[in-house]
Order: sequence, then structure tokens, then C-alpha cells
Amino acid sequence: MDKPNILLITSDQQHWNTIGAFNKEIQTPNLDRLAQEGTTFTRAYCPNPTCTPSRASIITGMYPSQHGAWTLGTKLLEDRHTVGEDFAANGYRTALVGKAHFQPLIDTDAYPSLEAYPILQDLAFWKQFNGPFYGFDHVELARNHTNEAHVGQHYVLWMEEKGCLNWRDYFLPPTGTMDKTIEHKWPIPEEYHYNTWIAERSNALLEQFKANEEPFFLWSSFFDPHPDYLVPEPWDTMYDPDRLTIPKAVPGEHDRNPPHFRMTQEEDPDFGALRETGFGIHGYHSHVQRSPEERKRQVATYYGMVSCMDQAIGRILDKLDALGMADNTIVVFTTDHGHFFGQHGLQHKGGFHYEDLIRLPFMVRYPSRVPAGRVSPAIQSLVDLAPTFLSLAGLPVPSAMTGVNQSGVWLGERETARDHAICEFRHEPTTIHQKTYVDDRYKITVYYNQTYGEIFDLEEDPEEIRNLWDDPEHAALKTELLLKYAWAELGKESMPMPRIWHA
Repeated sequence: MDKPNILLITSDQQHWNTIGAFNKEIQTPNLDRLAQEGTTFTRAYCPNPTCTPSRASIITGMYPSQHGAWTLGTKLLEDRHTVGEDFAANGYRTALVGKAHFQPLIDTDAYPSLEAYPILQDLAFWKQFNGPFYGFDHVELARNHTNEAHVGQHYVLWMEEKGCLNWRDYFLPPTGTMDKTIEHKWPIPEEYHYNTWIAERSNALLEQFKANEEPFFLWSSFFDPHPDYLVPEPWDTMYDPDRLTIPKAVPGEHDRNPPHFRMTQEEDPDFGALRETGFGIHGYHSHVQRSPEERKRQVATYYGMVSCMDQAIGRILDKLDALGMADNTIVVFTTDHGHFFGQHGLQHKGGFHYEDLIRLPFMVRYPSRVPAGRVSPAIQSLVDLAPTFLSLAGLPVPSAMTGVNQSGVWLGERETARDHAICEFRHEPTTIHQKTYVDDRYKITVYYNQTYGEIFDLEEDPEEIRNLWDDPEHAALKTELLLKYAWAELGKESMPMPRIWHA
């Protein structure tokens, strides 16, 4: 049998319940196609609800506390082993198109970064650089979400090659000239949008792999629907804000929660005590300074961003079909972490481990191997991707990887491969540091050096409204879950080699 190809398609910051097959308020015909032709896993989790840590976990098969890229503004050190190296060593072509975010936007002598200023926008450099980069022998990169001034790298080169010489008109100063007050409708023509770029360049690589008869590991890494809320026409008006369900907080739901939850519902909270490094702390600010009409419009735009991305994903799936490669290609669609758009009164992301933020859309298609049209509650984690991909390709899994091999579950041979997931969030060295253990029914979150925490019964309280941490009637449950969490931490320690002798 030929070696299976691996196609990983990811979005960025996508809420788990934004797939049309399961939510009739949104249209995603191509993701629905994956759901129909493969298996949807409804209990998939990220190892960290921010970009760099989760993305580094995808390629290392390790948790952020193990691979070292522990928060935004850090980097995955170049000496870390990645799954791309394993594929490349076994005859695979490896490529990444789109967002990497393995490195920060600043470069230092001690921690150099190819994703930093000024090299980020040194187009002469990017004309001659396509890798290697973290195990990918070919990369085509960008760094901006929507109209951010971080635009550069291979994306700008592509826009110029396509004749979009005025690309600066569509991006913010100081790189571009776009009016920062423009909201929702991004004036960039869709033909120059990064979704089009990712689909076009992914398809060009697929054609190359086919022509050369090369097995491949390709990551098509999309930027949307990560805010800001901007999308080109006609997607900006695809959804009527008044016809969408707009989540909101339940009065009093944060009364039992740790203090930073309640503070987000204040007009001008002071989170100064949590600042250690002096850098931004995502989510630790007021979340209430938005009118109801503005929030409706944001959700409509967010949905438009998902649908626009879905069309580009369809172009990649269609290319697989046209090349006759679909039957021997494992396709996985997921995201790096979730998103708040009003749930619990919260927006975007931060240190709030609700299902909205740490649970992911997750679909696997492998024709005639992965059951079609199946919906499974088997717990998945992004740290499981690397070992599972290797296993399905018939390659050995490095013993240092701490993710679980899910191949039997994906193929429908086993019901489950793990009984829990762990999600970490360490955004400051000591003041913002928490971990969550979640199993089939319960979730517990513990905070470093703090006596507060969270316990939710996902069966009786799926909306996570009633925190049971200090509930006397659930004291025994709290003890049990703390012990299970400790066991889970012990169980995920890395063992880079087996014990080979007495001493």
C-alpha cells in the first residue's frame, strides 16, 4: 500500500460550534462535506488557548510546559524535535502554507525570530527563503490577521505577483494606509485575500507532489476567523445580525468564580497586580464596553469570516479530488483554540477555560479507513496529532512525544484512547498560571499559588454556569478530581528513552 498523505487544515481561533452541519445558523458546505465523508470528534481540546503554544504542540506532540513555547511572545526553540523531521526522514515532502506563529514579533540576539520585525517585511529575504523551518522543507508564510500592519513575508510577494501593487491600501499604518476606523467590510478584493493565497499555493504544492509522485505532509494554515472582525464582500453581509443567536452572560454566574472573571464585567478593572513581565496580558481587561448592536454585527462578521474560509478550503478539497489523491490522503480539519463572542460575557480569549475557548472543531477524513458520517465523543487533543499521523503512516513515534496515538479511534477500531485532556495557560511566570483537567463529565481548573479554582459538571451544567469549587456538597468530588488531575500530570511526563538496565 502507498504511504498515506497527510493534509492538515487549520483555522485560527474558531469556536467549536461554527460548523454548518451542527449549527444551522452558519453555512460551511465544505466543512460539512468533511463531516459527511469522515468522523467528527465533538470533544477535542487545545493544550493552550493561545496560538504559539498550541501550534508548537501540533508539531512536537508535546505540551507547552514540555516544548517550552509556554505563551505568546515566546518561541519554539530550534532544537526541539518536530514531526516534520520524522516525515522528511522517511521520504515525505513537508510543507506549511499560511500562519506559523512559532516565533515572536521581536528579534533578540539570544532569541532570533524569522517572524519578527524588520525581517518580517524584508521582501528580498523572503524571495530567496522557503525553508527549512521547524521540520518543513518548504514554507510560504504570513503573519497578519486581517488588516494588521504585520503583513509581509511570502503573502506580500504573492500579492505583488498577482498585480496588487497597491496592497498597502488594505493594511493598517505604519505598513499600510488603510483607515483604522473601517469595520466589518474589508475593502481588499477577495482575489487578493490570504484565503485565496493559501488555497492557491496549497494547490500548487499538491500538483507538484502529484507530478513527482511524492508522499506529503502539508499544513494549510488559515488566519480566520481570528479578529479583528473584517471580511471582504459579499461575506460581510452574508448574515443578518438580527437572525443570529448572540450569547451573553447569565446574571450572577461569576459570583462563585475566581476574581478575574468578575473583574472582566467591570467598566474599568485594575489588573495591575497580575502584570509581571510588563507585556500585554490577553483577556485581562473590561469585556463590557460593547453595545448590543455592535456585538450582533461582530458575530455576523465572524460567521462571514468562517464561511469565506470554508470556500477556500473547498478549493483545496476539490484539488485533491481532481488529482486523484483524495483516497490516499488523511485530511484533518481543526483550529488552534476557541473563541468567545459573548459567552459568559467574554470576548476573544484569555485565562478563562470554558468549553468555548478550549474545545475545538475537529474532523478526520480518510476514505474507506475512517468511518464516514460518524460523530464520536472520544476525547482528542492537539498534542495527539503528531503521534497519530506518524502511526497512520506506519512510522515509529518518538518516545519523547507525550501525545496519545489516536489511530485506532480514528479508524473506528477503538472507542477511546484517552480518558481526559489537559489544557495549560501560563501567561505570566507566576501570577497567570493555571491548568485544567477535563474528563467525560467533569472539569477542574487549578491556579498556581491560589486557593480558588473551578469545577463544572458538564453533564448537569453544560453551559458552565455553576462553579462547584467551594460547594460543600461537592467536597468529595473536588478531592477526587484533584487526585485525577495529579495523576494526569504524572502520566504526561516525557520519557525520551526506555529503561535499558538495572543501573
